[in-house]
Amino acid sequence: MNITIRKIGNSEGVIIPKEVLDRLGLKAGDQMQLTAKDGGLQMQPLEEAFQRQLEHANRFMDKYKIALKKLAE
Repeated sequence: MNITIRKIGNSEGVIIPKEVLDRLGLKAGDQMQLTAKDGGLQMQPLEEAFQRQLEHANRFMDKYKIALKKLAE
């Protein structure tokens, strides 16, 4: 399957065909992990459990920002 890199605002991106999204169970707004591998790119959906854990960690770090900074010193 060939796709083209396109200008999107100040960025560049690719459009993933609907058939591929349907096959992977993805929709607009879902997050993907992008990895450079063997001279190419590999994309895979983020696991929902991991995503929830990451969001929780970010909230925790925001809430205890000062304490974490002091611990790092």
